[in-house]
Amino acid sequence: MSESDTSGMPEAPEVWASDTPTGMGRALLAWLTEFWIVGVFALLVVLFTATARGFVSAENWVSTAQYTTEYLLLALGELMVIATAGIDLSVGATLGLSGVISALIVSATTNQGTAHAALGLAAGVVAALATGALVGLFNGALITRLNVTPFIATLGSLGMVSGVTFLLTNGNDVTTVPQWLGHVGNHVYFGLFTVPVLVTAVVAVLVSLMLSRTRFGLRTYALGSNVEAARRTGINVNRHLLLVYMCAGLLAGLSGFLVLLRFVAGSPIAGTNDELSAIAAVVIGGASLFGGTGTVLGTVIGSLLIATLVSGLILLNVQAYWQTVLTGAIIVVAVAIDQRRRGS
Repeated sequence: MSESDTSGMPEAPEVWASDTPTGMGRALLAWLTEFWIVGVFALLVVLFTATARGFVSAENWVSTAQYTTEYLLLALGELMVIATAGIDLSVGATLGLSGVISALIVSATTNQGTAHAALGLAAGVVAALATGALVGLFNGALITRLNVTPFIATLGSLGMVSGVTFLLTNGNDVTTVPQWLGHVGNHVYFGLFTVPVLVTAVVAVLVSLMLSRTRFGLRTYALGSNVEAARRTGINVNRHLLLVYMCAGLLAGLSGFLVLLRFVAGSPIAGTNDELSAIAAVVIGGASLFGGTGTVLGTVIGSLLIATLVSGLILLNVQAYWQTVLTGAIIVVAVAIDQRRRGS
């Protein structure tokens, strides 16, 4: 085959280039990457099953699944952002602000009973989603209108959003919400799942379809692969980035509301450092920080891995600070693997 015949073909890993079709080689490489993640997850399960009493139980499954929802929703939004070669460091703070505003709204629209239960619940959901979307819109505007890099824009937002949350609460939890919220958020159905787990599963499926079957997803990955090429094909880059960051904020807002349902209080410190776990889940799930790649399946596995790690460490009575240390180490290892995979 002449040079001109192969110039437009994507480059394959050298081990497959000689006798395997490029597409098949790339697909196999992707599956091997996911297999590595599943392998680590399985190893953790085996390890904690053998060492942590109570790890294999319905109660621990429900607790771990509840814990996963908080990070997974943030990670799904982070996946969209990272797929465009961006980053959003404000999702954890957005979760906290959304939960606090939602708690204030629910408290104002209920009578400490169930007289206005439906109204309070609906108002709380809308308030949380609107808060998250507005923060995402602000981030997107900084990036697209003022040309601030995503890292700096969202780092600044993290500080501002956290500050607003503490101003609204004076640093105190909002505990005036009705206690029936706890039943909505923590009641276990069929001994397997709760409302937050069900909602998160539905959202994960919708995001997967959106990224894999719609123009939105195609444009999202196109921006991360080559922003100039995407612009030349007619994609309105600024408008799409605005939508992507709004989606990330929207999912952070939903996560904030579900956290409110779980703990029956709006806490100004809710979501602190959650952006670290969200980014870790996306990266160890196979997404590249350079953009253009990443799947919802990988992100779900990454989120489960982190939640399982935290759950096992808690059962082993390991000091909580080690959880942050290990999460940071996971990010470093995952990025190093991504660099090797890219041949950098």
